[in-house]
Amino acid sequence: MELGKNQDLSPKPPSFSQVVEELKELWSMTLPISSMNCVVYVRALVSVLCLGRLGSLELAGGALSIGFTNITGYSILFGLAAGLEPVCSQAFGSKNWDLISLSFQRTIVILLIASLPIGLLWINLDLIMVFLGQDPEITAMAATYCLYSLPDLVTNSFLQPLRVYLRSQGVTKPMMYCSAAAVLLHVPLNIFLVFVLELGVPGVAVAAVLTNLNMALFMLAYLYVSGVCELTWRGWSRAAGRQLWPLLQLALPSCFGICLEWWWYEIMTVLAGYLPNPRVTVAATAILIQTTSFMYTMPMGLAACVSTRVGNELGAGKPQRAKLAAMVALGCAFVIGVVNVIWTAVLRQRWARLFTKDESVVGLAAAVMPIMGLCELGNCPQTTGCGVLRGTARPAVGARINLACFYGVGTPVAVGLAFGVAIGFGGLWYGLLSAQVTCAVSVLYVILVGTDWELEAGRAKRLTQVEMDGHVVDSDGGVEEGDEERRKFLVVDEGEEDTVDVRM
Repeated sequence: MELGKNQDLSPKPPSFSQVVEELKELWSMTLPISSMNCVVYVRALVSVLCLGRLGSLELAGGALSIGFTNITGYSILFGLAAGLEPVCSQAFGSKNWDLISLSFQRTIVILLIASLPIGLLWINLDLIMVFLGQDPEITAMAATYCLYSLPDLVTNSFLQPLRVYLRSQGVTKPMMYCSAAAVLLHVPLNIFLVFVLELGVPGVAVAAVLTNLNMALFMLAYLYVSGVCELTWRGWSRAAGRQLWPLLQLALPSCFGICLEWWWYEIMTVLAGYLPNPRVTVAATAILIQTTSFMYTMPMGLAACVSTRVGNELGAGKPQRAKLAAMVALGCAFVIGVVNVIWTAVLRQRWARLFTKDESVVGLAAAVMPIMGLCELGNCPQTTGCGVLRGTARPAVGARINLACFYGVGTPVAVGLAFGVAIGFGGLWYGLLSAQVTCAVSVLYVILVGTDWELEAGRAKRLTQVEMDGHVVDSDGGVEEGDEERRKFLVVDEGEEDTVDVRM
């Protein structure tokens, strides 16, 4: 395979200065994104704290609803939007602005379509949970929260693709500032709606919806005023509603891989409801899931940014730089994992008491928190590794690994220990530990042993280097043969003079 002249074929190991340079490049993106994730987490944390202050029933009902909406809604929208990552990041590296604009618009359309069946599920949460044998009082509370969260589906259909669109272009600090501004308003919104107007659980849900809406509006206002995306935004096109399937071929594996992991965490909330004293176990699960969500903010930001870094470098024809970005990110992930192990062991009691005054809930959550901390030793490199796979446009590999590890290993271990051996609540988290360890080993093997970076650079070239007539071109301007799917990526829509139809 003949590569472009800008491609880096040097087989020698990177120098110390190159590693330092990559660290600076990676963390200049990761810190704002992780900070944004943290403030988004604060929004969720404030919601859970308000539910806890309302009472253990409200906390358990809110936890069940949050779990249900994550499983059936937010994880799907987030996962589908992640399919935009390899396209936008590689297209940005190869300076294919039209491809970025139409792919962004098509992702919004896909998410809006997906929101319709998700909304129907949310409306029927009470029927579903009662059928599954959940506590009727907890279910009624959860159904109320879920009903008032319905508008958030539309907001996230714009917000999630917008985040990927901006991140792929290195526009990260504005996202952090806009998110921080929205979360600052989230606290007074909760106080006013929940405690002043005494709306209770509906108030918590409405405050969360309004905060996400504010995030999206603040980002759009910034883009309008700054004009920072003038090159990559080509205006709304009717073509965005057509030829969605090729983009779905990337979005669905991304969605599947992310959902498989998210769902496993949330399924634990459902399983906890079948243990003795479900109010305590479900409430403790809510605290632990919020804690692991907090720890997830850093590796999630790192994964998103290494996906962008790897995609940008592959799109620019620099496979060795892409490999260096991946290796540096994985090293950082291990360090983050160790830090999480330490603090969860040391601060477990104090942390649990931030959420509730119920000593039975605090005791149960604190007892399991060190196990959850150990899970992060696997979760951090696994999450970061999946980001690398998305950057190389191989989300299906991560999806297969997550399926095998979480459901082939973790689920049998969790159910067997919690219910078969009767270890109880801790058994669920030992199941998570087994899943994370096997998942991390598998992902690392694929990246360290099974990845040909020069081959991935060639794939990125075919993915993004296209002309306006729809032909895939090589670095010398010739048309490549035998890659029919890639030919669909960019063609002129003859019926629209001022728009471009990106067929993915």
